[in-house]
Amino acid sequence: MTSLVLIGPMGAGKTSIGRKLAKRLGLPFTDTDAVIVRDHGPIDRIFADHGEARFRTLERDAVLAALDEGGVVALGGGAILEPVTRVALLDHRVVLLTVSGDTIASRLRSTARPLLQGEDPVARWHAIHEARRALYEQTADVTFDTSAGPLQDVVDAVARWATTATPEERP
Repeated sequence: MTSLVLIGPMGAGKTSIGRKLAKRLGLPFTDTDAVIVRDHGPIDRIFADHGEARFRTLERDAVLAALDEGGVVALGGGAILEPVTRVALLDHRVVLLTVSGDTIASRLRSTARPLLQGEDPVARWHAIHEARRALYEQTADVTFDTSAGPLQDVVDAVARWATTATPEERP
């Protein structure tokens, strides 16, 4: 079954948009970070106790299982770092959700995200985003920005694309 997959940087709205999009399209929704938390505990604890490499393995397994189940799937921001995940995404429709640097500051207030801990979470977000940007762009079939306006507008735009794009426009 082909899934509709949401990728993008931390704070782009993948989970919020994914839930609404799945409801709108009448599809199941899976947030792979939520699956990891359900099955293995809080992500910050996994990072602290076992390191990022272990987390990425758990994340890869959660992504592959979610893709097999189908529906709308929201990936964690770093899921595209895993080559196996990128190859698996070739068989699915992939939507990149972007967000501007100006907007992200308000979305990251008091974040518990492990990779953003330290003195300047926004600067760390920018560095991580820049390091991953090429992979996001190479992996995505289409891009939608979530920086301005109601998220429902993005949900509507993604739903239109998912239901009206020709097969040539939707791998």
